[in-house]
Amino acid sequence: MRHVLGPFLVLLAGLLAWEILHLMVANSSLPSPLETFVEIGVLLRDPDFWKQAAQTGQAFAVAVVLSTLGGITLGILLGMKRLAGEVAEPILVNLYSLPKVTLYPVVLLIFGLGISARIAFGIMHGLIPLTLFTMNAILQLKPVYRRSAAVMGLTSWQTAMTVVLPAILPQVITGARLGVSLCLLGVLIGEMFAARNGLGYMVTHAMERGDMDTVLAVAVLIAALALAVNALLLSLDRSRRP
Repeated sequence: MRHVLGPFLVLLAGLLAWEILHLMVANSSLPSPLETFVEIGVLLRDPDFWKQAAQTGQAFAVAVVLSTLGGITLGILLGMKRLAGEVAEPILVNLYSLPKVTLYPVVLLIFGLGISARIAFGIMHGLIPLTLFTMNAILQLKPVYRRSAAVMGLTSWQTAMTVVLPAILPQVITGARLGVSLCLLGVLIGEMFAARNGLGYMVTHAMERGDMDTVLAVAVLIAALALAVNALLLSLDRSRRP
């Protein structure tokens, strides 16, 4: 009961704050929650919205798969070698601290305005956090795991796949939760700056027209998707913990 009541109260408080803010700006630039939900109903019946959502979903799915596989692989490679991990960590942290928008011209130059640019933006946001989570989990792993694998005569690859990865799986899932959310953010940023379709482009186009109803409706739908995916991964994370 407590797990259901907490999120419900947070949602209720958010809707109340939204309505108060709507009244404070004199109904001019911020639609009310009711108006936004009505617009959501309109969007869900619009075939063009689903075409735009399909473009975003395709780029998001590819970015999540590539960043997850790449992040786990890089994290294992760096974490299995302590010196490599200690050298790589500050480099990765500094790379991730760079504002990704500053790399926008480079991404456009390499990938153009197609789906590849959006996927690249998504990977740029989601790859490094998962790499760091995986690498640090391995570096902090108890030595007994590696010693047991050595006693059994396992190769480095067998040790990583059958001993190390299962032992750090909760931390990997936590990193994946963060990476998935950041991938979605990266894809949307890519659509806002380097695309001619997708939900990010749809939001930018609506802002140019001053159509705040559409902007907020799309934002609410994206937030609902992100929360649903995060809740699914959180449930998986809890099921893996003792």
